[in-house]
Amino acid sequence: MGKDVIIACDFPSKEKTLEFLSKFEGAHASVKPFVKIGMELFYAEGPDIVREIKARGHKIFLDLKLHDIPNTVKSAMKVLSSLDVDMVNVHAAGTSAMMKAALEGLTRPDGTRPKLIAVTQLTSTDDKALHEELLIDRLMTETVLSYAENARDSGLDGVVCSPHEAGFIHKALGANFLTVTPGVRFADGNNDDQKRVMTPAHAKEVGSDYIVVGRPITQASEPVEAYRRCVREFVD
Repeated sequence: MGKDVIIACDFPSKEKTLEFLSKFEGAHASVKPFVKIGMELFYAEGPDIVREIKARGHKIFLDLKLHDIPNTVKSAMKVLSSLDVDMVNVHAAGTSAMMKAALEGLTRPDGTRPKLIAVTQLTSTDDKALHEELLIDRLMTETVLSYAENARDSGLDGVVCSPHEAGFIHKALGANFLTVTPGVRFADGNNDDQKRVMTPAHAKEVGSDYIVVGRPITQASEPVEAYRRCVREFVD
């Protein structure tokens, strides 16, 4: 299974996003990074921004983290399946019934579909918040693994988790169950609002399949070089 770096394009507008992606054209035209479109950009620009970025040759992870009653999520996934993205997600906390409904809605009449993954616990959540605010009286590792097992049993392709959890998820659920891991920072950078973080090289060692990297690339003085550094440390 190949590894890849996904750039989180968490920009507030189409203009800012395309300005950033234009850095990967011209002299860098051979570099077409996998990109994540999240709630901020999608809510600002709608489906057209997805279509435009896809037309430019990028793979897309549409990170909307659906979490609602099963029928609503199923209907939403039917709409998203027409956008020709490569990966979408839901919150595993929505239960197995919701995840199965999402899978059903996402699958096209010809049987094809994007990859579907489930968020276990956000990388901004630490043990204190898990226990005191979410009232989950289990260890983070137990909670994440249980959510991942539910996602696997519901037919999903993998989970979003901290890179700290990728290794034991693969050990328990197999090498083909995807781990998509945000919370990745360079060793000489800062953690911003992330609590459970890891470097690209360490994420590779522990078995992450995809790393999602935002500000260390998008806010770098040389974004293309920052992206290439990620690839060197994580993929090569």
